Amino acid sequence: MPVKKAHPEAESPHGDAAAAAAGVNGAAGDAELAERESRWNHALVGSGLGVWDHNYRLDRKYYSPTWKTIRGMAPDEVVAGDYDAWLQLVHPDDRDFVAHAIERQNAGDPNYQIFQYRERHRDGHWVWIDCRGACVEWDENGVPSRIVGTDIDITARKEAEETLSRLSRRLDLALEISHIGVFEADIENDTVEWDDRLIAIYGLQGASHQIAGDAWAKSLHPDDRERVLGLAGRSVESGSDFQQEYRIIRGDGVERIIRARSAFFVDGNGHRKLIGANWDVTEDVALRNELQRAKDLAEARNRELEAAKESIERLALHDYLTDLPNRRYLDKMLEERSAECRAKGLALAILHVDLDRFKQINDTLGHRAGDAMLQHAANVLRNSVRAADFVARIGGDEFVILCTMDAASKKIGGLAQRIIHKLRKPVRYEGHDCRFGASIGIAIDSSPKLDAKQTLLDADIALYRAKGLGRNRFEFFSASARRDIVLAKHLADEILIGLERNEFVPFYQLQFDARTLDVTGVETLARWQHPRHGLLAPDRFLDIAEDLDVVSTIDALILERALADRRAWIKEGLSIPKVSVNVSARRLADPDLGKKLRALKIEPGAIAFELLESISLDECDEVVTANLKKLRKLGIDVQIDDFGTGHASIVSLLRLSPKTLKIDRELIRLLPQSAEQRKLVGSIIDIGRSLNIRVIAEGVETADHIRILEDLDCDTLQGYALARPMPAMQIPSFIRAGSWRHGQTGARALQAHLRHALPGRANK
Repeated sequence: MPVKKAHPEAESPHGDAAAAAAGVNGAAGDAELAERESRWNHALVGSGLGVWDHNYRLDRKYYSPTWKTIRGMAPDEVVAGDYDAWLQLVHPDDRDFVAHAIERQNAGDPNYQIFQYRERHRDGHWVWIDCRGACVEWDENGVPSRIVGTDIDITARKEAEETLSRLSRRLDLALEISHIGVFEADIENDTVEWDDRLIAIYGLQGASHQIAGDAWAKSLHPDDRERVLGLAGRSVESGSDFQQEYRIIRGDGVERIIRARSAFFVDGNGHRKLIGANWDVTEDVALRNELQRAKDLAEARNRELEAAKESIERLALHDYLTDLPNRRYLDKMLEERSAECRAKGLALAILHVDLDRFKQINDTLGHRAGDAMLQHAANVLRNSVRAADFVARIGGDEFVILCTMDAASKKIGGLAQRIIHKLRKPVRYEGHDCRFGASIGIAIDSSPKLDAKQTLLDADIALYRAKGLGRNRFEFFSASARRDIVLAKHLADEILIGLERNEFVPFYQLQFDARTLDVTGVETLARWQHPRHGLLAPDRFLDIAEDLDVVSTIDALILERALADRRAWIKEGLSIPKVSVNVSARRLADPDLGKKLRALKIEPGAIAFELLESISLDECDEVVTANLKKLRKLGIDVQIDDFGTGHASIVSLLRLSPKTLKIDRELIRLLPQSAEQRKLVGSIIDIGRSLNIRVIAEGVETADHIRILEDLDCDTLQGYALARPMPAMQIPSFIRAGSWRHGQTGARALQAHLRHALPGRANK
């Protein structure tokens, strides 16, 4: 071991043996000395001991080759450096202790003859050194003058100890977490050692770890003791492992359930021992028993539910009234049948059946009669198809039949005809003959890419065609039917493009005072300036626009253009008291309608919204009602259009309080020929006057219309007899020309004469 004032010193040619033989009597023979040196040298080298010799009297230090090898030095390398330099190689955590130990060892303190520390190896890692040294010579003052010792590398031992300690800690922690108690029994000496956890499990707090051999047996529950002791005895006799679950009575009298496992082994002294582990599983067993009870109960319930499951599934997949498969079942079968057809090269035929005149039976005889007819129809369909065919009721009075067949089969038309023939026959119900029929749409597909859902849609298209051609018939899906759909889709695309290109424009039809024929307003009509088909009226595009949900957009565009045109007319000096525009039900139900109209800054009283009577004013929801109030606040009048053909009631008129109502042209058309019609129109006008509502008659086509309506005291006239719809640019010149007045002058003079000559005639 380096100390202060160390200096290089040539090593003895005999290596470690030189230090060991330093005290040998010089009188011995050379041969004996050589033999001893050789013996000591081999022993030291074989033991891995590195020898060091500090002779303070001669000021010499010696370090054996093994001592150097331990530190990564070459055996013949000269040890250089002083004590302080060497001390820096000691681990920082050990440095103070090592300095103190060397100091005490140099002083001959027997307590420091052995100590351990870490020193840095040449390659950088730490080496654990076990250092042992003792004073072998003293000077005349009794001070140690020579200290000899050995160093040995105990790094591997330390690592093993650390590994063992780590494993022990882990095991102890695992046992602690698991609440497992451990015991070790000496079979021959009949002694048992329990750890603290096992003592706690058995409720023996305060007992020593050395437990009497019969302590465990005494703790066993009386009802389990004989069984468990018998098993334990057989385990000891056979040397087999013991594994059991049993009850104990703890030291505090509490009953617990223990799970035990143990195994035999022979220790290093040849003694036969038993080591085992116990843990308290009382809660686990209680939970297990509870789970078992729950399992038994669940199995009992499952047996009951299993019986109900089939019934539930059947109800879920079948129609309650006809017991036919329902739409959900149909969707499932569409997938299965289409897959079968694709795999086998078959055709899938789908018949979509809809009962004709079924609603009349419901309306006249009641729903019970209707239900009976549906059951009859289901039986007819069920009995008309093959066993392999599939029949479903998909809702209301609609049924679907799926048939798989040879691709070349032509029998499907015959099936459809038989069904129609059977369903035409009258059905007797409570003394009444119920008559109805059926329309059937058929679609067939046998392609490798067969799509059953698309085929069902095709059958629906064919059904629509069958109904359109007069009902009580069947139609096959055709390319022309698909073409109609494609054309409708193309028209829908054109409508969207037309909106982007501002192709929708307003036309205007003037309205006139029935007595003076002065212009009182103008109705705005939507037209589509189609780039290829020219000017289109709403009947060419309105249905598809409604499907696209763009009618509200068209209404908004027409309103903006009408406001712009009105401003232009005012600049030209024309005074048109009011411009009315149509508003759709969807636009009227727009929650943001008020905000959009405020943004247009409409002059109060300048605009009127015409509401179709078919909007069902008796059933307005909260949004529509709120929007109607907002219209009044903005100064926008409300008019009822097509009055007499929809379903508005007097009550709705009272609640809505419109400024104007417009009598539908169908009621006006027959005025000259029908006295009844004149009475009806006169009643409507009287109702309007009593409610302070102005009345407009549209469809005024002749001078007779004008005369009759004036006699009936109608307020306003609109129709071809006075003015046709025209674009905004023609309005100024038409009004200035006043051409509508010229044709009415003679008629009015004659009418005035007749009033004088024949009093009361005008009221007939």
